[in-house]
Amino acid sequence: MNWFLAISSLLTVALVIALAYRPLGDYMAWVFTSKEHWRIERVIYKLSGVDPERQQSWRAYLMSILGFSIAGFLLLFVMLRFQNLLPYALGTPAMSSDLAFNTVASFVANTNWQSYSPEQSIGYGAQMAGLAVQNFVSAAVSMAVAVALIRGIASRGGRSGLGNFWVDLVRANLRILLPISVVAAVLLIAGGVIQNFAGFTDVETVAGATQSIPGGPTASQEAIKMLGTNGGGFFNANSAHPFENPTPWTNILQTLLLLIIPFTMPRTVGTMLGDQRAGFALLFTMGALFLLVYAPLTAFEFAGAGSAPELAGGAMEGKEQRFGIVGSTLFATATTGTTGGAVNSMHGSYTAFGGLMLMFDMMLGEVAPGGAGSGIYTLLILMVIAVFLTALLLGRSPVYLGKRLGVRELKIVSIAILVMPTLAIGGIAASFAIPSVKAEIVSSMGNEGPHGLSEVVYAFLSAAINNGSAFAGLSANTPLLNYMLGTVILLGRFIPIALVLALAGSFAKQGKAESTLELPLHRPQFVILLAGLIVFIAVPMFIPVLLAGPLAEGFIR
Repeated sequence: MNWFLAISSLLTVALVIALAYRPLGDYMAWVFTSKEHWRIERVIYKLSGVDPERQQSWRAYLMSILGFSIAGFLLLFVMLRFQNLLPYALGTPAMSSDLAFNTVASFVANTNWQSYSPEQSIGYGAQMAGLAVQNFVSAAVSMAVAVALIRGIASRGGRSGLGNFWVDLVRANLRILLPISVVAAVLLIAGGVIQNFAGFTDVETVAGATQSIPGGPTASQEAIKMLGTNGGGFFNANSAHPFENPTPWTNILQTLLLLIIPFTMPRTVGTMLGDQRAGFALLFTMGALFLLVYAPLTAFEFAGAGSAPELAGGAMEGKEQRFGIVGSTLFATATTGTTGGAVNSMHGSYTAFGGLMLMFDMMLGEVAPGGAGSGIYTLLILMVIAVFLTALLLGRSPVYLGKRLGVRELKIVSIAILVMPTLAIGGIAASFAIPSVKAEIVSSMGNEGPHGLSEVVYAFLSAAINNGSAFAGLSANTPLLNYMLGTVILLGRFIPIALVLALAGSFAKQGKAESTLELPLHRPQFVILLAGLIVFIAVPMFIPVLLAGPLAEGFIR
């Protein structure tokens, strides 16, 4: 019965994505290739002083992203530092400098790591005017970068233009994220997610005590939080809170919102490149890696050791009864496989090997299926390495969709795949190698031994890969951790973006490279090679910390 539920839940999500794959994927391709500008878009361009017809080089595109992100960072930082002066502040105090830095870095970088309890720390004004806005624009930035890389590959005339960042940003928001979010918010309200400005309501509990129940405009933020693979919860319990995620079907809806754009973007790639085989190769790789995590994670939670899990039918600690193990593991696979840090269960309460699978999902580079946009551009980087190796094995020219893979391209992708592990492992090493830092880290850990180490490993993994979910147990709201994790988040976001755009610019300068023999990049053998290569790149670098963390915990028990 358990596995029947696991398979049927997965097939339900897969069926909806399959139905949306072609129309949504083609629609997104049209959005980013259409020559016509909507009237409201022309108004925005005029007010902003943007020439929508101007093509940008990869450097100009990157400078636009950095300028936009810095401006958003400063504006949100000021907003949080003075949020007590905003409307609907609900008496929340101004954020400290270190917590504001961490929060702003997290939301600008599409990570949404939260070192605070939202219902106690953020008023409605800052939620709506600050955090929700960043949920939209940070996701749109990711989609714009992915589209710029696709344009670079698709270019056949040797031109260096990658489109216009400002046009891509506006269109991603107005034509894709906003309309889908409105529909999703209405569905969430129908499912019981709250949407009000009620503030706190004091109620008497069954035991006779008084408890303050928060309200808030939750459904509107929940929709873009999930669709944009952001993850920041309106409440501290995130999607485990009954006001954010009240029923099993809203849980499935939120899982779908996390996955719908990443899993349909391969169709966008195929349409823009004029080769759907390339899109299917990306899609099947994403799907294979998703299953590689979901199946063992669910098995480990079903087989949780101990008398209590046996009586409960599995490891139910930290999971909501209304979702059960399947609803929790499917959601957890989706959120750690994307840049969506939302959680509907406490990841730190999973079995040792279950927690290991969640870390493994992030170690893959979040390509299973990855975030809205970031999954595609990360997977395309790994595709370059796989194509190069395939060409070497077959004795053919390393050409991918008409683009020759030379020394420059290989240098860029080689650096790109090292960014996340360098930041994550470097942060973990600094945490325990520097005595003053170690003292604060150890005092912040909620557990001793391997599980405590797992908390720290998970935190730096989540920050470096821009995921944002937490293992729980680690009290991250300290000045040191706020600055450390915030810095890792920013570097983990913008260094890869710079490298992706440099790769796009390198491709755009090339004409079409002729290859005497076409590489079989659409066949199952290549998908297996690509998926295996991703695992091979991801896992070995983290084996030492995994041996001392979740593996040690699992084998000790």
